[in-house]
Amino acid sequence: MQTLVDAYEAIRAFLELGGPILRLIGVVILFMWILILERLIYYRTGMKAELRSAMTEWEGRNERKSWHAHMVRARLISRAKMAAEFGLPMIQTLVALCPLFGLMGTVTGMIQVFEVMAMQGTSNARSMAAGVSRATVPTMAGMVGALSGVFFVTILTRTAKRSVNFLEDEMTMDH
Repeated sequence: MQTLVDAYEAIRAFLELGGPILRLIGVVILFMWILILERLIYYRTGMKAELRSAMTEWEGRNERKSWHAHMVRARLISRAKMAAEFGLPMIQTLVALCPLFGLMGTVTGMIQVFEVMAMQGTSNARSMAAGVSRATVPTMAGMVGALSGVFFVTILTRTAKRSVNFLEDEMTMDH
């Protein structure tokens, strides 16, 4: 139990060190990771069912050479592609927001440093250090969040593309 209390206190101290912008970055990263985990779970479960459903519908057709059959094939592939790519633009947007909010934290922290310097001069190093930490911690958190997000967005995008390409290859136009 003491370990949990210590962890909570360390997280709370870190959030106070970075100021209100760090909390905002934390919310953005949390939401981004919820969407990433949803996509990972979907690719393991729901995507397979979607591909199976499209293949079953395609294989159930008697003819596959007419213009109508081409349009049915295109609809099935398009539906699978939309399902596979659902949420990826939102994740990419959240990844892009992380360093921007980090930069906003940098600016607000530096403003705090300049306020201390204007009021007390450069003699109060402790107050200036608080502003510098408020400037650097959000920047670091935004970059870490963005880097982890970029890595997984790449994996998710490749998985979606690979699944759709597999479906296109499997839906042959014979018969």
